Amino acid sequence: MKALTWQGKRSLSIDNVPDPRIQEPTDAIVRITSTAICGSDLHLYEVLGPFMNKGDILGHEPMGIVEEVGSSVTNLAPGDRVVIPFNVACGHCWMCNQGLQSQCETTQSRDKGTGAKMLGYSELYGSVPGGQAEYLRVPHADYGAVKVGSELPDERYLYLSDILPTAWQGVKYADVPDGGTLAVFGLGPVGQFASRVGKYLGQRVIAVEPVAERRAMAERHGIEVVDFSKNVGDELREMTDGRGPDAVVDAVGMEAHHSPLGAFAQHAVGLLPDAVAKKAMETAGVDRLSVLHAAIDAVRRGGTLSISGVYGGTASPMPLLTMFDKQIQTRMGQCNVRRWTDDLLPIVEDPSDPLGVMDLKTHEVPLDEGPAAYETFQKKEDGCIKVVLKP
Repeated sequence: MKALTWQGKRSLSIDNVPDPRIQEPTDAIVRITSTAICGSDLHLYEVLGPFMNKGDILGHEPMGIVEEVGSSVTNLAPGDRVVIPFNVACGHCWMCNQGLQSQCETTQSRDKGTGAKMLGYSELYGSVPGGQAEYLRVPHADYGAVKVGSELPDERYLYLSDILPTAWQGVKYADVPDGGTLAVFGLGPVGQFASRVGKYLGQRVIAVEPVAERRAMAERHGIEVVDFSKNVGDELREMTDGRGPDAVVDAVGMEAHHSPLGAFAQHAVGLLPDAVAKKAMETAGVDRLSVLHAAIDAVRRGGTLSISGVYGGTASPMPLLTMFDKQIQTRMGQCNVRRWTDDLLPIVEDPSDPLGVMDLKTHEVPLDEGPAAYETFQKKEDGCIKVVLKP
């Protein structure tokens, strides 16, 4: 089969690789019909390269048609249409029963000290082959795979694999009071959905984003928008009776713009041999923190900071004095996708499309054009906000 593979920093290729096969009774093989590029895929393309191996298959936002199931899979059959969450979770361990599928005790990457395995996301999370390919082996498909209808287009369901539950969890974690204000930093795919989810739940939403095309998309959905600047905290306070928003969702993460020191650290680590670079990332601060620090500054005293963007440094400096003084509650973490899919499925199937899932994709290209699409997405060229690959 054809698959999009990692070959080095900012270097991807389309290769012919062996077809996946059933390895465990709970596996399924899925023929991919749509697979998206996620903002966190760009971290593998750039910053997290030391944890990648040449030939790794990328991608953790797939959906498709079941081709084959293992002997223990009784809830799926060949021909079923499914969305595949990026978490590989068993559904029956203690963590899964707490709704913490991203911490699944059956699939935890204990050798790396990290949480549940993830599709296509480096040796940090199990080196599981990803879904930017013609076919995908789905571990624990008896629990993870989400069966969906056959009538609606893929984009109605595709984002249930990651970014829509991630946005939903981010807003839920933000815990905005009734009638309160939510600020969303970053209007990439997760930020777009987080803004819409907040509005859907009755909150006032103000989104912060430096790219004009991304602000324009949010405005189409009734979101107030402001540009990102060094004075954005003051601007948000002026819009919220001098206090600041009740909660902030950071939907950007480790590769924020306007972070020269963080960018320098990331570049410097990228020049090191992989073994040395891994050690540096495991012990040093290599994140670009301009957005995170701006969010801490902007949120009101006693407010909540909800972090959905991925950070990779283990010693990144944080303004703890400010956080303590302002009594900021902080929540964060990988999305527990299956915790939220049952809530979200009827919303994405609603004929009125209240979250605008049909207004996110800006680029649809064949799988063969995936490497070029990564470059376009990373550089934010051609109005690129969301890329869907079609194998």
